[in-house]
Amino acid sequence: MKTNHYLTSPEIKFSADFSYVDFPEGFLESMQDKVSNAIAAMEALENGAIANPDEGRMVGHYWLRAPELAPDDKLTEEIVAVQSRVMDLADKVHRGELQAPAGPFTDLLVIGIGGSALGPQFVSRALGHPNHDKLSSHFFDNTDPDGIDLTLAHLGNRLKTTLAIVISKSGGTPETRNGMMEAEAAFAKQGLDFAKQAIAITGDGSKLHAHATSCGWLDFLPMWDWIGGRTSETSVVGLLPAALQGIDVKELLSGAASMDAITRESNFRKNPAALLALAWYHLTDAKGSKDMVILPYKDRLELFAKYLQQLVMESLGKETDLDGNLVHQGIAVYGNKGSTDQHAYVQQLREGVPNFFATFIEVLQQRAADGSIEVDEDAMTSGDYLHGFFLGTRDALHENGRKSVTLTIEEVNASSVGCLIALFERAVGFYATLVNVNAYHQPGVEAGKKAASSVLAVRKRVKLHLIENLGQSFDAKSLAAAIGANGKEHWVYKILESLAANHPKSFTRESGENPLEDSFSQK
Repeated sequence: MKTNHYLTSPEIKFSADFSYVDFPEGFLESMQDKVSNAIAAMEALENGAIANPDEGRMVGHYWLRAPELAPDDKLTEEIVAVQSRVMDLADKVHRGELQAPAGPFTDLLVIGIGGSALGPQFVSRALGHPNHDKLSSHFFDNTDPDGIDLTLAHLGNRLKTTLAIVISKSGGTPETRNGMMEAEAAFAKQGLDFAKQAIAITGDGSKLHAHATSCGWLDFLPMWDWIGGRTSETSVVGLLPAALQGIDVKELLSGAASMDAITRESNFRKNPAALLALAWYHLTDAKGSKDMVILPYKDRLELFAKYLQQLVMESLGKETDLDGNLVHQGIAVYGNKGSTDQHAYVQQLREGVPNFFATFIEVLQQRAADGSIEVDEDAMTSGDYLHGFFLGTRDALHENGRKSVTLTIEEVNASSVGCLIALFERAVGFYATLVNVNAYHQPGVEAGKKAASSVLAVRKRVKLHLIENLGQSFDAKSLAAAIGANGKEHWVYKILESLAANHPKSFTRESGENPLEDSFSQK
């Protein structure tokens, strides 16, 4: 092991091992100016510089962990006030001072998508425990009706004591709006008043804010435009669900603040986020030539890979750089948990296409309480085996030229989870500067939303035309021509197929030799 590639921070019980990256001789020295610029850019961002030039916005998720660092007193006061409201609200719910008409709240339903769901889900899974949770957490994180029904089935008759949180910064996100409307309908079906069990987290003055206010919801907490969804876990978006569940959010914030302090280190050799970004830069040839495989050796961290998918891929996956050059940047992220991966895809990782690097997450504490049984004649415990699989897998990959980074925490608690979140947030920011992309916008996501809106507009025209021509059969090509959607026959076919599958009493399908030429009609 190269000791200068192993960083340890005893004060936060964290270490990072970059010795399996195999940095080439002289590489780190050659990156001195680039990484120094990245650290300076991050300092400017934290001081309130416009870090998202597309939208003319500051980026301030770091201030959430240290409000005193916000660029003006008003922001500091707002952050402190909202965090105080989160604690107060959670405390009122836990004491039963704020409750549903049917009694004290027992469950929590979080309605959001992307950053409004992935962070809260990760933290809930990582830090929750059925024996200790104040409220049991559930999520509507998609506009999938079957998924919504499954969550409602888990809640059952406890819906009457379920507190709903609807999260959308713009207040107009279709998936979240649909989830809210599904929830309102489910509550009404049980004779419940959704407004008396709902809280909105959204932008001040948004559509959701107006709806919540007009309907008399329990409360509203603001989302600021300088917080992006994928970096919102330490904002009210993540803090309120966690606090209501009973998680120590003060420790979460403290852990994130501690990592922030360490990753402000100007000497990049002592800065784990800077070295992590440099590892990505080297291992992906500074253009995403390899994927990042996240391998946490702890069941509680199973959702970390999903959380990092959005943080890394939405931040770094960009078509052009800040100068307008076509670059197609990004790092693909996927993952599983150890030692599950021993029986899943490690075979390919070791012997298949060498198109990845691994990030191992090691947790030293095997069990929250001492007393693991011995599972073999050599006095080994199940945790000893897990640790052995981790070290063995890392070496087996390295022997075959597969590089990796190892991040070690002592135990999974609120502080260490805050540390991991802050580490990757800053590493993403550093790497974005190294490759000159804007980490804080998401034009591809917006393009997808626009395309979806176009599809939905065609769907409305398809349904209207079938209603106006009851009993008349159309194939996709003729119907596309009839509604002025020439060139979108593939959309029309899939829409017709969807209508026939979901509304068989209203729509008929006459199958022929070629499915694409099937005829559809409304009864």
